[in-house]
Amino acid sequence: MSATTRRLTTAQALVRFLSAQYTERDGSRQRLITGTWGIFGHGNVAGLGQALVEYSDVMPYHQGRNEQAMVHAAVGHARRLNRLSTQAVTTSIGPGATNLVTGAALATINRLPVLLLPGDYFASHAADPLLQQLEHPLAADVSVNDTLRPVSRYFDRITRPEALIPSALQAMRVLTDPAETGAVTLALPQDVQAEAYDWPEEFFTDRVWRVRRPAPDPAELADAVRAIRAAERPLIVAGGGVHHSAAEAALKALVDATGIPVASTQAGKGALRHDHPADLGGIGHTGTAVSDDLARTADLVIGVGTRYTDFTTASGTLFRHPDVRFLNLNITAFDAHKLAARTLVCDARTGLAALTEQLSGHRVEPAYEAEYRRGKERWERVVEAACRADDDGAVPTQTQVLGALDAVVGDEDVVINAAGSLPGDLHKLWRARSPHQYHLEYGYSCMGYEIPAALGVLQATPGTPVWALVGDGTYLMNPTEIVTAVQENLPVKLVLIQNHGYASIGGLSESVGAERFGTAYRHRAADGTFTGAPLPVDLAANAASLGMAVLRAKTVRELREALRTARAADRPTCVYVETDTDGPGAPPAEAWWDVPVAEVSGREAVADARARYESAAADRRRHL
Repeated sequence: MSATTRRLTTAQALVRFLSAQYTERDGSRQRLITGTWGIFGHGNVAGLGQALVEYSDVMPYHQGRNEQAMVHAAVGHARRLNRLSTQAVTTSIGPGATNLVTGAALATINRLPVLLLPGDYFASHAADPLLQQLEHPLAADVSVNDTLRPVSRYFDRITRPEALIPSALQAMRVLTDPAETGAVTLALPQDVQAEAYDWPEEFFTDRVWRVRRPAPDPAELADAVRAIRAAERPLIVAGGGVHHSAAEAALKALVDATGIPVASTQAGKGALRHDHPADLGGIGHTGTAVSDDLARTADLVIGVGTRYTDFTTASGTLFRHPDVRFLNLNITAFDAHKLAARTLVCDARTGLAALTEQLSGHRVEPAYEAEYRRGKERWERVVEAACRADDDGAVPTQTQVLGALDAVVGDEDVVINAAGSLPGDLHKLWRARSPHQYHLEYGYSCMGYEIPAALGVLQATPGTPVWALVGDGTYLMNPTEIVTAVQENLPVKLVLIQNHGYASIGGLSESVGAERFGTAYRHRAADGTFTGAPLPVDLAANAASLGMAVLRAKTVRELREALRTARAADRPTCVYVETDTDGPGAPPAEAWWDVPVAEVSGREAVADARARYESAAADRRRHL
C-alpha cells in the first residue's frame, strides 16, 4: 500500500469522507453531515454499521425507531440550520429502504437536503435472490430502492468501490446547491459496503462546499425596479426561500424603505415579526382576511422564495386585479417563471438588497399604507377573540390551546406542526416572534413529521424550547421517536390534542358532501356508521409508557400551568388536552381551495356542494 492510499471498506471510506465535508456561506463554516441516523438490519449492519463503530469519534450516531421518522428528524435539523448542515440516514434493504420514500418526498418537495444510505442487493449476485429482494422479470439491476429515484434530487447505486468517489462528490454538490437540493440517495449493495479498496488519500481531506449567493442579472433587476415603481398596490409574498437564504433582515430593510406589505406562505411565516406594521400574516386558503383582501386588489405580486402552491394562490382564484402582474425573486428559474412572471433569478438576500438600493426614495402611497395597517388592526382583534378564554375553568377549544401556548413561549421557542387542522389555525392566528419560531412542514403536509422533526431541531440548537403540536390522528401515525427522545435526552415538549379523529379532513369531507364519512375515531354503530361513543383510547398513557412525563390538562387554567411546567422541564414532556370541539374555532377560510366534488349524486349534500364548487371555480384565472 503506497503512502497516498488508504485501505478501507467502502462503508468505512464513505463514513470517513462524510466526516470531512463542510459548507461555508458568508464566511461561516460548519459540518455538512453532523451525524447519521440508523436502524440496522441485513444490508447495512455489517457494512455501514461496522463503519460507524470504526469512526464513532468523528461521526455521531443516532438510533431511530422508524425509518421515515429518521428522515423527518434529519430534515428538521437541516431546516433549522438554513440548509447548511444536514444528517445522513442508513437503513437495511427491503422494507427499511422503502420506508424512506415518504421522508424523501417531503425533503425534495420542501427543497431541504438529506442524505439517504439504504442497503441493497448483492452487486455480485452471489446470493440471488436474497431475503427481501425484489425480483424484476425484465431487469436484474432493479431493486426496491428504485422507488427512491423520483423523489430524490440525485440517485446512484454504488456497484463497485471506486464508483463511490465520483458519486459521493456529486451527492455533496447536490446537497449544498441552494437551487437543486433535496433528498440524495446512494444505494449501497451489501457486499460492496464490506469490500476493501485502496482509496486515494485526497478523498478524505477536508473539503469545503461554498453555498453560492448569486446576484441578479442587471437587466432583470432594472425590469423589476421599473415594475415596482409603476405599481400602485404591490404586495410581497414571502416564501421559505427567505428563511433558507437568511434574508429576513434584507426583507425588513426593503419593507422599511418602501412600505410594501408582506404576506407569508406556511414556509415563509416569520420572515417579518408579527408586530411589524407591514406584516399581514398568512396568505391564501389559510390566510388572514387582510392578506387575502390585499391579494385580490394587488396590481403587482412580488414572490420571494415561494413555489406558489394551490393553498397560496387559492387554486388560481386569489389574485383578481384585472391587470395584475407577478415579479418572482427565486434562486431557481423553475419557480421564478411561474404565473408568467417577470423573473429575478438570484439569491433572496442578495436580490432583496439590490432592490432596496435601486428603489432608493421610492415608497408606496400613504393611503395604501394606512389601508393595510387598518386591516392588520382589524385582524388582530379577530386573533384575540379566537384565542382568548374568558372562563379559566372551561374545556379549551383548539384555538384557545394556541392562545395559551402563545402566552408561554419566548422568542427563541420553536413550534413545529405539519398536518391536520392545526396548520390552518396556526397560519391564521400564530404570532411569529423570530425567523425560526414557526416551523410548519406544509409542502408535503406529512402526518407524523412533528415529533421526529423536533428531535432534529433540538440536535441543531441544544437548549432551545421545541414544541411538537400534534392531534390524535397524527400521534397515532408516528409516536415511536418519543423513545428516541428519551434515549438521547432530548427534552421535546409535546402538545397532544385529543379531538377524536381527523378534524381537518372531517370538515373538508362535510364541505364536499362526503358527510364526514370515515373521519371520526368512534365505535361503529348498528347501522354501520361511525357515530357511536368515542373510543376508549388513552393516548396520554401511551406517551407515558414510551417514557415521557405526562401532564393532563382538563381546563384552560390547568392547560396554562401544564405548558409552563413543560417549558421548564429538562426531560421529554407531554401536555395532553382534550379539546371542546363544539366551541368556537378559528375564523373560516378567507379564500377557496380546489377539492373536486362529485358531478352527479343522489345525495342532496353532494348536489349542494357541487353548486358551491362550480360557483367558486368560475373565478379561477390563468395568469399569462
